Order: sequence, then C-alpha cells, then structure tokens
Amino acid sequence: MKLLVIGGTRFSGRALTERALARGHEVTVFHRGQSGADLFPEAEHVLGDREEGLDPLGDREFDAVVDTCGYVPRSVGAAVERLDGAGWYGFISSISAYADFSEAGMTEASPLHTPPFPDTEEITETTYGPLKVACEERVTAALGDRAALIRPGYIVGPHDPTDRFTYWLRRAASGGEMLAPAPSDQPIQFVDARDLAAFVLRLAETATGGVYNVVHPRGTTTLGELLERARAEADADTTVTWADGDWLGEQLGEDKYEAFPLWVPEEPGSHLVDPARAVAAGLDNRPVAETVRDTLAWDRTREQAWPMRAGLAPDREAELIAAWAARG
Repeated sequence: MKLLVIGGTRFSGRALTERALARGHEVTVFHRGQSGADLFPEAEHVLGDREEGLDPLGDREFDAVVDTCGYVPRSVGAAVERLDGAGWYGFISSISAYADFSEAGMTEASPLHTPPFPDTEEITETTYGPLKVACEERVTAALGDRAALIRPGYIVGPHDPTDRFTYWLRRAASGGEMLAPAPSDQPIQFVDARDLAAFVLRLAETATGGVYNVVHPRGTTTLGELLERARAEADADTTVTWADGDWLGEQLGEDKYEAFPLWVPEEPGSHLVDPARAVAAGLDNRPVAETVRDTLAWDRTREQAWPMRAGLAPDREAELIAAWAARG
C-alpha cells in the first residue's frame, strides 16, 4: 500500500509511520522538518507546510492517507481536495468534537458542536472542538464512505510532547510526598499512541470508513491505580496526599488544569467515553502497566528537568501540601 502520513514524524504520527514501515508499506511522510527529520530513512520525506498547501507532493498518488495534524477546515479542505484520488482517507479528530461531557457513555452518535463554528483559525480551548467538527465535515462531504473519522481521547505513551500523562508517572516514580486531587478512584481514560497507530493502520489496510472513539474501555484504570503502577515500577517510596478538588481549584485558579493535567472535574464524561465501535473494528489496547513501564523508560532518556511542560512544579507542590496540612 502506498500510504501518505501528513505529520508522520511526531508522537502518534511517528508511531503510525513506524508501524506502517514494519508492515512493509510504501510510506511517504509530509512534514515541516522541524522534528524527527532524521527518523525513518526508509520512508520518503517530503518537506512542506500544509498551511501553504501540498504542492511539494507534486503528482504523487496514494492508496491511503492519514491526516494526523489537521486543525482548521481551510487547510483540511485543501488537503482533501488535493488528495481526492486516494482510496481511503483517515482524519485524526478528537473526542473534543462532542458538545457535552457532563454524562458518561459518549458514543459516536452523541451530539457534536454545531454551526456556526468559530469564525477564526485561532486554536484555543474553546475553539479546538468546534474546529475539529468543521474539519470532519470537510472530509466527509468530499469523501463520504472513503473517510474514517478517528476521535481519540488523551493520547499517551513514549514520545508524548505534552507531558500531560508523563508528569503523573514521573512524579509518582520520584518519591516523597505527592499531591493529587481527590478522589483517588476517579476514572482516567486514554489511548496509547502505538495502539491508536495500529488501529488507524488496520482501517487503512481494509479501507474501512466510519467514525470511531478510540480510548481504553471505561473502567480500565483510575488515577490512584495509575500512580501506584508508576510508583511500583520505580520501586519508589512515594506517598500521595489526596486534597479536595474544590480547595485545589481555589488555590490554583485557571492554573489547575496545567498543574493537574488530565483532571477535568467539570466534565466527568471526558474519561467515560464508549469505544465499543472501535473495539469491534479491531482496536486492541495494551495493558496500562505496559504503557506506564514504556513511558517511564522513555522519560528516563530525557533530561530530567522541572518544571515539565505540564504538571505542578516541586516548590509549588510543597507549598500546597503544607497549606492543605495546615487546614487540619
């Protein structure tokens, strides 16, 4: 199969390119050359900025396309128009396409953000979801059944550039007293980037269209279990202080989302999405313990500097633990 991966050298795109090459596919990666340019010498690298168009691809044709980095409908629409000849097109969207996370059990039929979409290309916490829906509409309007819309939840694992997941693991593996928002049994739902890649490639190989939520099944793990797995993997002496979420919100304000990534108390349904359709189509999630072990191993190869891109800095954590203890 001749496969084009738009953005195929970073995180989930990297995992997809690696797996496709291992399976013997002829892979072209279109990227800006700003990260991972030295990866995958056996693939064809075409450098360019999708915001300026896909002209660097010339007259190349592909059996399948995976768009890993489409965020605004203008550029996604231009890509779809240019690559209309492909037999299958996979668009990596997001569960952020859904309009309401107040309840559990989000399925592919749940309500999405609706027009009018933001009249902007600025990507913010507010516009990200609606823009993804607008991108999806461009894809399906042009390609119909030849398109697959993949809606992952939090993507985690080795090579994660966000540190949203890695922060929790590194901190739990570092020892000492750790602060986390109660309760310890709150569900945490995600997908390993490598499992996402395997599922997307399976759809590409079988030219399967449709819409899919791609996450671990509901109830797979909790925040407390996740931290304990990381602590045990590192054989650390870490203890967790579970502070009241409302109190932490008062102390941190809007910074609470950066301090405690993955924690979205106002949207409990964001960690209770239903992936049954994807599982039926072949999604195979590896054990959480494997993702924890591999992510920690990768993290140890990096410079162990604080603060990370996400998470609570050690000095601020110590201040909050002291303040919580002082409340009695």
